Amino acid sequence: MKSILGKLQPLGRALMLPIAVLPIAGLLLRLGQPDLLDIAFVSAAGDAIFSHLGLLFAIGVATGFARDGNGAACLAGVVCFLVATEASKVLLSVPPETTAGLTGPSADLAIAAWKAKAIARLDVPTGIISGLVGGLFYNRFSTIKLPEYLAFFGGRRFVPIVSGLAGLVLAVLIGTGFATIAGGIDQLSYGIAASGGAGLFLFGLLNRLLLVTGLHHLLNNIVWFVMGDYHGTTGDLRRFFAGDPTAGAFMAGFFPVMMFGLPAACLAMYHAALPERRKAIGGMLFSLALTSALTGVTEPIEFSFMFLAPVLYAVHAVLTGVSMALMNALGVKLGFGFSAGLLDYVLNFNRATKPLLLIPVGAVYFALYYGLFRFFIAKFDLKTPGREPVEAGAPTAVAAGERGAAFARALGGAANLTEVGACTTRLRLNVRDQQAVDDAALKALGARGLIRPSNTALQVVLGPIADVVAVEIRDALAAGGVAVAAAPVAEPVDDAPVALSPAVLKMLGGAANVREASVHPGRVRVALASGTVDEAALRNLGVRAVARPADGTLHLLVADTAALTA
Repeated sequence: MKSILGKLQPLGRALMLPIAVLPIAGLLLRLGQPDLLDIAFVSAAGDAIFSHLGLLFAIGVATGFARDGNGAACLAGVVCFLVATEASKVLLSVPPETTAGLTGPSADLAIAAWKAKAIARLDVPTGIISGLVGGLFYNRFSTIKLPEYLAFFGGRRFVPIVSGLAGLVLAVLIGTGFATIAGGIDQLSYGIAASGGAGLFLFGLLNRLLLVTGLHHLLNNIVWFVMGDYHGTTGDLRRFFAGDPTAGAFMAGFFPVMMFGLPAACLAMYHAALPERRKAIGGMLFSLALTSALTGVTEPIEFSFMFLAPVLYAVHAVLTGVSMALMNALGVKLGFGFSAGLLDYVLNFNRATKPLLLIPVGAVYFALYYGLFRFFIAKFDLKTPGREPVEAGAPTAVAAGERGAAFARALGGAANLTEVGACTTRLRLNVRDQQAVDDAALKALGARGLIRPSNTALQVVLGPIADVVAVEIRDALAAGGVAVAAAPVAEPVDDAPVALSPAVLKMLGGAANVREASVHPGRVRVALASGTVDEAALRNLGVRAVARPADGTLHLLVADTAALTA
């Protein structure tokens, strides 16, 4: 099970990059509409993003899956997406009634419009698949070597080419199987709609339970971008902004929880804290509550009690499901471009159905969360913030510009990190050895919680600063010198420049391609003039993995560094 979760982690992370543009899309779309500023070109700008989400997913997912986020992977994802969508249109069977009574150019326009609308129903799934192709093919083929007369097309240039061929295969599957695929989506939509409150309860429950692994994004993408159809626009979120009066059921239930429930939980945890520790945790809980109420970012709150008091998280997950069913029963339809916070509520108030009902429901949820949290904390002596045992040491103060290096050291140093990424609120990492990670040091640096989906995957919950911290960690790794104290080893450890063996130089593109090489614990750091590297041959020489913290920089992870030096 852990291996499956570990393989799905990159997808959950990659999906967040295109989703991150939705707030500006929703903002532009709403501000430009007649009931607000009535500026048509501003509204059209926002609609352009919603209309091309498939392309954005192709780019974003490819970036997230490529080992170094190189632009060649993005280009490959775009090529695959364009080939798949445009070529599949040729294979579609157009219903005869589409051109009934039309001839000549009118019939051609009707056919083209029908095909464009049909393919648009599948743009997000097609974009995700195209992004996977671009990212995975980049990891597989970016170092491929072709015969001398085809050398120009080798390496990274080969990736978009082979991705285009994969797009043709995808086009055949979509074009010839469109009726079956569309029918399956329709049946899924009808089934979810027919399930009514039970389906909404299950969605809310699973959404919170899957949050622990970061895989709730997969569930959200099906509901928000694929389910349902309103004049060619699919997904609960996109249909809401397109004016579908039935859309919003899969978003409305989050508002009582995020704007009222979780802030009340923060208040309950503050009052339940030991008197001598309330002052210490009060500022933290207030900031978390305000962030949740205003923006709908809730993970920092949830991870503050998820592991300290799992029973409270189970209560929270159930209440989220109940809120989804309750808001639907009351006929409330609310939507958001980012999350269920006050900012999105105010911005989309005029487009919502029965938005004022949120106030009484929210008041009930505030009281419910506060009462239940206080009861369970006292009844079972749950160790929520301010009640847990005091750990030795204080929060670590890090000098400006040193935060990335401090995190890297807490994560086991450069030799332990094979991949560094982030989503909205958490670092998403791959490490060689989980035992080398210093949990206490990470918490002292501000981590709200740590999740280990597999033996090598690690997530560190930080809140909205996660992406900035990930960049700082990568910069620190690229600068070199990020290592942790280790037990003495037999091999000499020296960070001075060294000469690589002829065999290694050959695998790295020749001596002229190597600008600098230095030895560090468990790895050899190499600076290259270009990215041409034969990774398969390096592994035959004993290299266990190749990390790429930045363009032009490689870390060759090896047990015996002497095996790579002259």
